[in-house]
Amino acid sequence: MAQFEDDLIEVGAGKLAISRGGAGPPVLLLHGFPQTRAMWQPIAQRLSCDFTVVSADLRGYGGSFKPGIGTPDHCAAYSFRAMGRDQLSLMRQLGFNRFHLVGHDRGARVAYRMALDAPEAVQSLTLMDIVPTHRLLETLTHPVAKSYYHWFFLAQPHPFPERLIGADPDYFFESCLLGWGGASLDDFRPEALSDYRAAWRQPEVIFGMCQDYRAAIAHDLSLDAADLHRQVHCPALVLYGADGVMARAYDVPAAWEDRLAQMQAQALPGGHFFPDTAPEATADMLARFLGARGA
Repeated sequence: MAQFEDDLIEVGAGKLAISRGGAGPPVLLLHGFPQTRAMWQPIAQRLSCDFTVVSADLRGYGGSFKPGIGTPDHCAAYSFRAMGRDQLSLMRQLGFNRFHLVGHDRGARVAYRMALDAPEAVQSLTLMDIVPTHRLLETLTHPVAKSYYHWFFLAQPHPFPERLIGADPDYFFESCLLGWGGASLDDFRPEALSDYRAAWRQPEVIFGMCQDYRAAIAHDLSLDAADLHRQVHCPALVLYGADGVMARAYDVPAAWEDRLAQMQAQALPGGHFFPDTAPEATADMLARFLGARGA
């Protein structure tokens, strides 16, 4: 098994917490809400046989920097564009000007924005269990709104959601883990759950995650609207949970077909958190896709 090293890397605006291991073409893995880079550990180990694998906590999450503490009105610092610039800077600091990019949930939204903003850097793009932000928010249905209510709860002005969540963060965030596809806590690795809990119990992480969702409505929606005419031209893989909210509410491949010029799509067993609950199947699919892309 590859040895992974943890580090804090300065990216200009602050420091990102990362794990790095393996050898070969570079792959960057970006986690989603309400997780940390710990979600990728089994998948990263598998990929490290053939790739240099970097997983990073997004700004506001896990061990990465949390901008704007005490200045809650400045949620632009948590836009997908700002998060993407962090990750581009990270990979350049590590010596990688071009790399494969994989994201789940919020990490997938950051990855999509990176592919639009810096196409020269993204060799391939994998998006896991999302539809475009503009599509979700502008065509919102009652079932999606009911299941994804957290988009609007977390986006409420500071400190309303922070105070409510802070009263029992495990209860709130575990309800998120269990609410989008029928998983149970036993489906998550104990080591990953321990890392998630250690992060989300911190008030500054709760704040950062709320800022992420505030920025999605206040900033990212308009950025996506401005780019509706654009396509990502690198090879792209869209994966989604067969039993998740997205698969029930949308034809996920069809939601992306006008955005991704070279798209493959595949449902995987489980709900929204299939990288956690079905890591072997996820790693197999990624290894095949990335291997076919070459160096």
